[in-house]
Amino acid sequence: MTLPPSFFARPVTHRGFHDIDRACPENAPAAFAAAIAGGYGIELDLQLSSDGRAMVFHDYSLDRLTDETGAIGQRSAAELGQIKLKGGVDTIPTLTQVLQQVDGAVPLLIELKDQDGTLGKGIGQLEQATARALAGYSGDVAVMSFNPHSVALMAQIAPHIPRGLTTCHFPAEDWPTIPAKTRERLRGIPDYDHTGSCFISHQASDLDNPRVSELKDQGATVFCWTIRSPKEEMQARRIADNVTFEGYAA
Repeated sequence: MTLPPSFFARPVTHRGFHDIDRACPENAPAAFAAAIAGGYGIELDLQLSSDGRAMVFHDYSLDRLTDETGAIGQRSAAELGQIKLKGGVDTIPTLTQVLQQVDGAVPLLIELKDQDGTLGKGIGQLEQATARALAGYSGDVAVMSFNPHSVALMAQIAPHIPRGLTTCHFPAEDWPTIPAKTRERLRGIPDYDHTGSCFISHQASDLDNPRVSELKDQGATVFCWTIRSPKEEMQARRIADNVTFEGYAA
C-alpha cells in the first residue's frame, strides 16, 4: 500500500491552517477552509465522544480550546457540537462534518488519539467510529496513531486506507503516563511492518534517528511534525518527504 501523490504535492497544515488572528482556531472548519484555499493538505486529530462518534479535536480535555471544562469523552457528539472553539465562531465538528466540508479537495492525514491511556490494547471504539465515518469517502486520506494497536486495528477494519505510525523519541517528560518499558520499545519503531504501515510521521527534532533512515531506506515515506519556520522546513526536507507545519506559509 502506498500514499496517493497528493500527499507529496504540497505541505500539510498542522490541525488546519489555523491562526487565531484570522478567527481560525486549530481543528476548526475555518482552519480547514483556509488550508483548502491555500492548496495545502490537512492534518487533524480525532477524539471519541461519549456516544461513540469520531470528533475532530486534539486534547483530552475541553479546557484549553473552549470555555468549557472536563473530558471531551464525557460529552455526546450533539453536546460537543454546541461548544464553540476559542478564537472563532466554529463549534467542535464531527469527522463526518469535516469529510463533507473537504470533499476530496485536499488530502487528509488523520491522527487517532490514544484512548487506552498507556498506548496499550484498550482501544477499539474510536477506530470503529473512524472507519464508519470514512466508509465511502472518495478523497485521499490516510490514518495514523502513536498507539500501534490502533494502527493494527485500522489495518483489520479498513485495510484499503493507507496507515502509518506517529513517532518520536518518547521522552519521559512528554509522556508521563506511559510506562518506561513501553517508551523504550516504541523508540525503536518496531511495529512498522506488522501494522502494514506505509509511512511514519516523526518528530522533526529527532529526524536524524538511525531508525528513521533505516525505514526510509526500506521504502517508508517519512513525514515530520511540527515545522514552524522556513529554516526548520529546509532542514527537515533533507530527510522528510513532506512536512506538517504551522505558524507560517510553508
